[in-house]
Amino acid sequence: MAELTGTGPASPDAPATRALRVAQCRTLVLLFLGYASCYFCRSNLSVATPLIVDELARRGVSHGHSIVSIGLMSSWGVLAYAFGKVFLTGLGDYWGGKRNLLIATGGAALFTLLFASGSALPLFTMAWIGNRVTQSIGWSALIKVSSKWFHYSRYGTIAAILTCSYMLGDAAARGSMGILLELGVGWRGLFVFGAGVAGIMFLANLLLLRESCVAEGFAEAVANPRNVFSTGESKPTGYLTLVLPLLRSRAFLIVCLLNFAATMVRETFGTWTPAYLHDFHGFTVSHAAGMSAIFPSVGAVSVVLCGWASDRLGPNTRTLLLVAGLAATAAALLILYALPPAAAGVMLVIGLVAFCLLGPYSFLPGAFALDFGGKQAGAAASGLIDGTGYLGGALAGWTMAQISVAFGWGGVFVTLAIVSAAGAAGAAFLHRLSAQAAPRA
Repeated sequence: MAELTGTGPASPDAPATRALRVAQCRTLVLLFLGYASCYFCRSNLSVATPLIVDELARRGVSHGHSIVSIGLMSSWGVLAYAFGKVFLTGLGDYWGGKRNLLIATGGAALFTLLFASGSALPLFTMAWIGNRVTQSIGWSALIKVSSKWFHYSRYGTIAAILTCSYMLGDAAARGSMGILLELGVGWRGLFVFGAGVAGIMFLANLLLLRESCVAEGFAEAVANPRNVFSTGESKPTGYLTLVLPLLRSRAFLIVCLLNFAATMVRETFGTWTPAYLHDFHGFTVSHAAGMSAIFPSVGAVSVVLCGWASDRLGPNTRTLLLVAGLAATAAALLILYALPPAAAGVMLVIGLVAFCLLGPYSFLPGAFALDFGGKQAGAAASGLIDGTGYLGGALAGWTMAQISVAFGWGGVFVTLAIVSAAGAAGAAFLHRLSAQAAPRA
């Protein structure tokens, strides 16, 4: 009970303990739904890509050129996202995580409406970049607020629950947009729908979210004593005081590189699954949109199982799961490469990739960011890990589009298998470092 609520020793004041638990649950729900709503303004481009390609074709643009152009726009968006992760998320350590979440949800809604109002690639690209920049500070908001609400012994579980926000948000967005496409809604209608969902959660968090348990009169949450900061102060004195201790940690740098590899794989599936199912396996546009939800849906199950296991079997379990998960992901990608067009088992294999990858992946910007950054620099740690990751994610757009045009989808899957295998080797080295550091708790 004490570890769950973050109060330290169990309190004899049962009503106060129950009140804290209710407040923590409310906070989790608001953070979960707030970040999930951002994916209604993010998965929409992936779902709408076949329709946008068709619209460009009516203007005389070839299919291959359209795919590469949208891939380039996606890559610019991911680079903008990475920029925001590295240079903007640390603002949450100064002004609080709530403000970051409000900027993420509000900005996503506004820029998505701007995209829907456009009719040319330059405006689409500008709106997409603005959307991704504002969304870039959303995840760090969850990390920052969580560090001030929950005891460190539950970081794995809390991070797993919050990671499910974007897994299930992605799945819900794709599933609902698939239904809207079946009803005849065009791609612009999908964007307006997504902006409405994000706008509702902007208002909910504005009115109901609190920055910390202290703000509601509860005892301060306890941070992981093994974080890289020697001081317990939660207020940073400067940007360098946040990032230098992190950058001096070899284990932290390895986590950043692992996120580079894993995010490349995740973003490729997030960006191109509907197009792959439509072009290679003959799914209709609406069916491809709905079926692409299997990737985040199965991933959410993996995330919960991995988070639960890591809290109960010890922190070094996370690195072991990373090794096993990335190695299994490489094997599953090779199976996907071997599938012929219109193969009956394609969704099963995509689900297998999701299960092997996304649970272990969730540790990188979640529990590891909390472990390394603590309350003082949780947002900055998350931003550096995620920012490095999305530099890899940028390759999922234009680069993977070029590979798919030149070598087919099989070339994409072989490339991702090599990246996953290299990540498994890096995770093995991280496990060795973690095991050596364990006695110094």
